[in-house]
Amino acid sequence: MRFIKNLQHSIESNSTNNVLCINNTYYTYKEFATEIKKIRFAIENDIAASEKLIGLVTNDDIQTYASIIALWLEGKAYVPVNPDTPIDRNYHIFELTKTKYVIDSSKELVYNDLNIINSTTLTKEYPNLVPKEIPENDLAYILFTSGTTGVPKGVPITFSNVQALVDSIDAEPEFNLTNSDRCLQMFELTFDFSVVTYLFPILSGSCMYTIPKEAIKYFYIFKLIKSKKLTVLTMVPSIINYLRPYFNEINEPSVRYCSFGGGALHSDIAKEWSDCLPNCKIFNYYGPTEFTVYSGFYPYHKETHTKAHNGIIAIGTPQKDTLYLVVDNENSEVAIGKTGELCLAGPQITPGYWENEERNKVSFFIKEVENKKIRYYKTGDLCLKDHDGDFLYVGRADFQVKIRGYRVELSEIEFHAKAKSKLKVNMVALDILNKLGNAELGLAIESAPFDTKELFDYMKTKMPNYMIPMHVTFLKEFPHSLNGKIDRKELKKHFNIN
Repeated sequence: MRFIKNLQHSIESNSTNNVLCINNTYYTYKEFATEIKKIRFAIENDIAASEKLIGLVTNDDIQTYASIIALWLEGKAYVPVNPDTPIDRNYHIFELTKTKYVIDSSKELVYNDLNIINSTTLTKEYPNLVPKEIPENDLAYILFTSGTTGVPKGVPITFSNVQALVDSIDAEPEFNLTNSDRCLQMFELTFDFSVVTYLFPILSGSCMYTIPKEAIKYFYIFKLIKSKKLTVLTMVPSIINYLRPYFNEINEPSVRYCSFGGGALHSDIAKEWSDCLPNCKIFNYYGPTEFTVYSGFYPYHKETHTKAHNGIIAIGTPQKDTLYLVVDNENSEVAIGKTGELCLAGPQITPGYWENEERNKVSFFIKEVENKKIRYYKTGDLCLKDHDGDFLYVGRADFQVKIRGYRVELSEIEFHAKAKSKLKVNMVALDILNKLGNAELGLAIESAPFDTKELFDYMKTKMPNYMIPMHVTFLKEFPHSLNGKIDRKELKKHFNIN
């Protein structure tokens, strides 16, 4: 597998460079290689060759990152679990994947029913970093996302899926990391965005700067950008909402690239953030876990590329070898300018949800195009394609709700609410069930309480009555998932509806 051989070459040829900065401690590629060899020796000697899915406890340390590379060199997949997640859920993930072995660098080892490799106590080293021959359809990792039934959904990604991701990013002339780059790695390793924020820096011999788990994430990022002169940022858009109060203190010419994904990027804050980074190229990436992180992007520029829908920056065009298709409920392509569900096809598509045929039948379909059978993934995202060929994000299909029989797009409510507000704060529209089981609209505002009369008077001039929220709640800080996304399910609990 080409990208794994390239990882080997990069680690060996950048031995004196720093690979990681963890809580202000630096580690070189030479030290990284040593940890990889130790873990690889343990894998080779303690784990049966037939065992392909290996558990990984995702601590913020050099051993955890080295474990991923060691497993890949051996042609095995990692199944990551967050040590802060309830142990029963993590055990359930290991049961679903029939995982027998876990690599763990924790001070306290808790998975005692399984075979544990303590990656901090190893001494013997494998002689080299030469990768084994790996069949392209073997798995590289399985990530588990929350499922609607309460059972986590497993998304397996193959080595060929990852290779296709690397090829697509390499094909973009606008993006080119070097071994002098300093890259933000803000993501927990159970979140798919982490794959690009460790893989591409290691491939280019650059240094990753991680966020300690106990740190206030946005504030630590603010300090890193300023004190470490980071050059490459990959973030979820919600982070810059928290950085907004500090924008007048941020003027960082060192930042070359800033990539967003994992949520809607709003045009007003994108412009303000762009002003903070005078030499930076900004990319609004789009892509679900099921399509190996990225599927395409829009190259945002505050003066020349500001295309948006309902205040949300466009998601642009598909990347190399990726196909986009916007369909109706019968999976037929809709006309240009019409809203439908975005579907993706190409070499980055997952083989399918882990042992979940029922879900696979709903989420994937085959379409014949020019006598070729193409397998598509239904993203659940509502989009439209404009006459320039750009794709515009409209909202989640499951954020499109029925209120009094009318179909309502929650993102449209949020757009108009934010447009009038003098306060630049997060606002989230939600559908909430009353005691009769009927859906009513609520608006959550991340702010101290204020008089909303002017805001609601404005919304009434822009939307029909059934789209005006009936309930408002103020929160000092919105609840977030581990991935940095606003937790809408938790937000609903803050409304008191009789």
